Amino acid sequence: MKPSSPSLTSPSAKTYFPYLFAALFILVFVDSWRRAGIAPEAFFSMRGRASLWKFLTGMIPPELSWNFLSMMVRPALETIQISLWGTLIAVAIGFPLGLLGTHTLVVGGILNDAELQGAPLRRGLRRAIYLLARGLLSLFRSIPEFVWAFMFVRAVGLGPFPGVLAIGVAYGGMLGKVYSEIFEAVNARPLEALQATGANKLQVFFYGWFPQALPNFVSYTLYRWECAVRASAILGLVGAGGLGQQIEISMRMFNFNEVLTILIMLFLMVAAVDYLSAKVRAML
Repeated sequence: MKPSSPSLTSPSAKTYFPYLFAALFILVFVDSWRRAGIAPEAFFSMRGRASLWKFLTGMIPPELSWNFLSMMVRPALETIQISLWGTLIAVAIGFPLGLLGTHTLVVGGILNDAELQGAPLRRGLRRAIYLLARGLLSLFRSIPEFVWAFMFVRAVGLGPFPGVLAIGVAYGGMLGKVYSEIFEAVNARPLEALQATGANKLQVFFYGWFPQALPNFVSYTLYRWECAVRASAILGLVGAGGLGQQIEISMRMFNFNEVLTILIMLFLMVAAVDYLSAKVRAML
């Protein structure tokens, strides 16, 4: 009888796998170091130290004149507005796609087992909707918001609006993916109890499903809003308004003290949003 080859689940395969994985990881790490051109000594070279020192000394003291600070009020408000409306659009995109991308809500689970049993056509249609929603979420989040901003600037012109659209689409894909995972992780026992009392699908969702997911839903949405504040500043570098556009102007003019002032303003804005988010999460 011909001996069978060892499978991946055999003891020998399990014994050698950690060593093979470690060797592959080291090989990839060394090759990545070489191909990425990593040279830490260049950062600490005389030229690198001189450039860094010139940049740091040029930032001190920060520009605190009234004329400059008053001029930064509008870009700061634009940054908050871009992040807020971008997050709202992201929720509007991510929530329905997250629902349609939840397997236990659309294809399987206690809400669908009885309805889809013996109905292959309906089950196939549900699976197609599920796969389409997952595909759209993957598409939206696979393209960075920086690239989305480039495309929307070409489509609608310069200003805050392309930044709002870029954050809304890119973060919509991220939020939808996390929302679907949150909905997948809910405890099914309360849902079964509600269904046993004769509750319909909407009642089961709003009284059993959504209340369990709400704290994580709000927490991650607020976290994404914090990220959107930082992202809106970066998107300004491509002409999407906000503080990022002012950073780019100051960098071009070698006014590094103005850059430091803008970074301090950005830090205070992120800290304020973080404080507000923590208060809202504590309420829930």
